[in-house]
Amino acid sequence: MNDTSHEAQENTGKADQVVNDTAQPSGQVGDQSGQPVNTANNGARPSDSAAIAAEKPEEKAEETKGGASLEVQLTEAQAKANEYLDGWQRARAEFANYKRRAEKERDEIYQNAAVETLRKLLPIIDDFDRAVANVPADRADDEVIKGFSLIHRKMLTLLDGAGVKVINPLGEVFDPAFHEAIGRDESSDLESGRVTAVLQKGYVYGDKVLRPALVRVAS
Repeated sequence: MNDTSHEAQENTGKADQVVNDTAQPSGQVGDQSGQPVNTANNGARPSDSAAIAAEKPEEKAEETKGGASLEVQLTEAQAKANEYLDGWQRARAEFANYKRRAEKERDEIYQNAAVETLRKLLPIIDDFDRAVANVPADRADDEVIKGFSLIHRKMLTLLDGAGVKVINPLGEVFDPAFHEAIGRDESSDLESGRVTAVLQKGYVYGDKVLRPALVRVAS
């Protein structure tokens, strides 16, 4: 009789288990706590799926915010780069202008110094010119006179090599930019306004007149 009663209890337990399994929705099984588990969602409970779904919009928002932040940083970096490039270009242009200005000033200083030095030499050249022009004929073959004449020619060659040109306008039309008239000749074979005599030669250095020629002009 005891065996019959024990068998009846086992059958009753199996029947209850069948009833419980039939009562649970398809795709769900019970766990030890009695809460159904969704086997179609890798065993996750409905509450877990809801939590995951709730987290996704926040993650998307964070990703969107991070992308916008990178774009802002990129825009700011590009603006900074343009600012630095513009400043570098301005500094380069200013330096180029300064360099040209410095070179021009240096050339002007050199030219002005050369002009002043050459002007101081002109009276010496005048003395040589007058001395050579007044050498007596009987002294022309004198070795001292020959040496003196050689020095005179070398000085003239030196001036010519430095870019100094002689103004000797005999017979030319008077030009106040290069000539200085100190008298007129009433009787002359030259037409009016032409140089009849050169009393002192003039000199030019480049575009600068070291000294105008002293002349007489036909009236």
